[in-house]
Amino acid sequence: MKKFVSLFLALIMVLSVCVIASADAAPKKVGISMPTQSLERWNRDGEYLKNQFEAAGYEAILTYSDNKNEQQVNDIDNMLSQGIDLLIISAIDGEGLNTVMDRAAEEAVPVIAYDRLIMNDAVEYYVSFDNYTVGKLQGEYVEKALDLANAGDKTYNMEFTAGDPADNNAGYFFNGAYDVLKGYIADGKIIVVSGQTDFQQVATNQWSTDTALSRAQNILASYYADGTTLDAWLCSNDSTAAGVAQAIESDYAGDNAVIVTGQDGDIANLRNIVDGKQTMTVYKNVANEAVVTLEVAKAILSGAPVDESLIANFGDVECAFDTTSYFTSEGHFATSYLLVPTVVTKDNLQYLVDIGLYQWDADQVYLLAK
Repeated sequence: MKKFVSLFLALIMVLSVCVIASADAAPKKVGISMPTQSLERWNRDGEYLKNQFEAAGYEAILTYSDNKNEQQVNDIDNMLSQGIDLLIISAIDGEGLNTVMDRAAEEAVPVIAYDRLIMNDAVEYYVSFDNYTVGKLQGEYVEKALDLANAGDKTYNMEFTAGDPADNNAGYFFNGAYDVLKGYIADGKIIVVSGQTDFQQVATNQWSTDTALSRAQNILASYYADGTTLDAWLCSNDSTAAGVAQAIESDYAGDNAVIVTGQDGDIANLRNIVDGKQTMTVYKNVANEAVVTLEVAKAILSGAPVDESLIANFGDVECAFDTTSYFTSEGHFATSYLLVPTVVTKDNLQYLVDIGLYQWDADQVYLLAK
């Protein structure tokens, strides 16, 4: 009997060890919340992130929230209920996730704000591109294209279209561009004919192409229908640039080429760049952003230091470490990893092919997503 009991206890111990080992071997579960599938770039971001994490052995849950903050709250809530180990969130509204962020904090689930900052203390980590620099590159492009430094008495007319006020990044984009150009506006070398230079005046809810189109048509009808020349229109991203370019094509009577800026490298906008309807886009390599996010997540989940030393794991990805620029509340700054964006024009479209994310069509004229 004693021998039986001893064997029975030994079996229980073996089974217990096996259960514990099995539990330890279970993959960590990562929740990825993207804002919408209606903009091309978020489809790319979501898929790159999911693929990267799954290839690294994690279980990845990917959701899109149709640009509805309430739905994103529910999506994140559901992931927390599934025992998620880490959240990666690109917020629809950077100030609209407090309830689920508080729950994440209570459940000790770390949060990485992806590309868009979230204004809540539960968010300790931020992976993005240097958003101010994105706008700065757009402003510098206009500055150089119009040769404003050597303009003399010559003046140029331009307009601005910014992004979604609910997106924390939108203000950084606009300010980066405006800071480059505001001196020329003050000197009268740039004339904003509509007079609309305040962010709230030029903002575009949900980065909507149709909203940007409608506003551009109204401005063209109100201020340029008399033959006034339009020289440049600074747009913060490609979806708004698409609307502005459409308005210029249909409602602007001038025969001059208008400089139109953008951001993201959407396929339709790259086509517009080839066709001369858009002049440039600031490209943010989302594959690189996923690489950095994965390395930050691995460090968080393994308990390794999340500091500047991580940059050595990013390979060829150019990235800065920052702990003082992006705050989630007064006095609380996110540990940030900021990638470097690239200006793309008709002259260097091959760059997008070289990095492996696009390919030429059969006629070698337009780019297609790989």
